[in-house]
Amino acid sequence: MLQALSWAALGTGFTFLMTTLGAAVVFFFVEEPRPQFQRTMLGFAAGVMTAASVWSLLLPAIEQSADFGVPGWLPAAAGLLLGVGFLSALDAVLPHLRRAKDMDLPRRQSTLLMAAITLHNVPEGMAVGLAFALAAEGAGMAGAAALALGIGIQNLPEGAAISLPLRQEGSSRGRAFLLGTLSGSVEPIFGILVVLVAAGVRPLMPWLLSFAAGAMLYVVVEELIPEMSQGQHSNVGTVFFAVGFSVMMVLDVALG
Repeated sequence: MLQALSWAALGTGFTFLMTTLGAAVVFFFVEEPRPQFQRTMLGFAAGVMTAASVWSLLLPAIEQSADFGVPGWLPAAAGLLLGVGFLSALDAVLPHLRRAKDMDLPRRQSTLLMAAITLHNVPEGMAVGLAFALAAEGAGMAGAAALALGIGIQNLPEGAAISLPLRQEGSSRGRAFLLGTLSGSVEPIFGILVVLVAAGVRPLMPWLLSFAAGAMLYVVVEELIPEMSQGQHSNVGTVFFAVGFSVMMVLDVALG
């Protein structure tokens, strides 16, 4: 057990470090990003999150369902709807972040974005933790390492997707970096927890993966796409949506 915990901590620690590196991009800007750059980052983040919802979450959820004798569509569809419902409820219980006042829009958007990416990181951390725990028992270190590398590379743009919008809304670089980093801290936490309760949590993985996908898609459709489409030259957001989608798709498919 101790060896499995140590390996799980190592694998999820790497993915957490990559999120931290992504969030650190906020220190490379001398001043607050301009509106056009903000649309660029929102489009890129929306593309990343959409592709991650499909290749990192929904497709693995469908594949893993077969291992437990459950139709693949059931946890994928139900979990996705639960994720959308959860983020919708979260939006409703944050009255100080509603649309009533324009000044609250950026903070509301950043809160939902961070919540969605953090939720997305929970099943990823669990997957890496389980993979390394199994590798410690002789199930194949190469596969666990490839999984950690793939998720770690994906976490780079996700860390930036939180810290840069926070900086744009007026947060200090330190605060934006800290919150971007914290979004990835759930990976080692849940990666270690899943090793401790491995036998009981595996059947829930398809549901957790699709739940995170629903949460991410809610933010993309409700927040990121409308915001990136405002103002002049809004097509830059659409272009970088395609770029972000393509980058995440290639990473997911190439790194498996």
